[in-house]
Amino acid sequence: MATRLILKTIMREQIVKKSRFVATAGSVANEAEARAFIAAHSDPSANHNCWAWRVGQAYRFNDDGESSGTAGKPILQALDGQAIDRVAIVVTRWFGGILLGSGGLMRAYGGIAAICLREAETVPFVETVSGTFTCMFSDAPLLHARLSALPQVQALNQAFAEDGARMAISVEKGAVGLISDLVSDLTSGRSLVAWPDGAPALRT
Repeated sequence: MATRLILKTIMREQIVKKSRFVATAGSVANEAEARAFIAAHSDPSANHNCWAWRVGQAYRFNDDGESSGTAGKPILQALDGQAIDRVAIVVTRWFGGILLGSGGLMRAYGGIAAICLREAETVPFVETVSGTFTCMFSDAPLLHARLSALPQVQALNQAFAEDGARMAISVEKGAVGLISDLVSDLTSGRSLVAWPDGAPALRT
């Protein structure tokens, strides 16, 4: 299943044996954003604010006073089951007076989390790499036109200086070699894209 990202924050609610469960999910870029999201969407008047987040290989979850393993982990499992990355989700519970038991809690927390994530508006996650290069004024129009037309190019910005044009480009990670070759070919080797360490400069 292809990894996806949430476009905008979503909230869903469910009543289970008089307990009210409200799930709120949103996109985050790192742990700091995840913690800020959780703090912003937790309700101190509720009995529990259980949560989980994932950003790539990093993840955390918390039961917030519920029995160990009955809340945070089912929320994380719901998240992973939807193949959504860079997301935080908080499930807030107001106790309704009826005990749900460990199995009931797991189904309630995991269930509302899954509903919330399943109904969220998402887009495919595409990993990108940013690079820069300089070129002669005479090369700039053709480079800009050709690069802008490629679907693998996510962003292209240019600025002019006394010695030529400077371009900043963001491309799909798998297209780094293609873009490097194109820039080199169109400028007869006069311009080379500088990528972060580990990205191939040219295809071989």
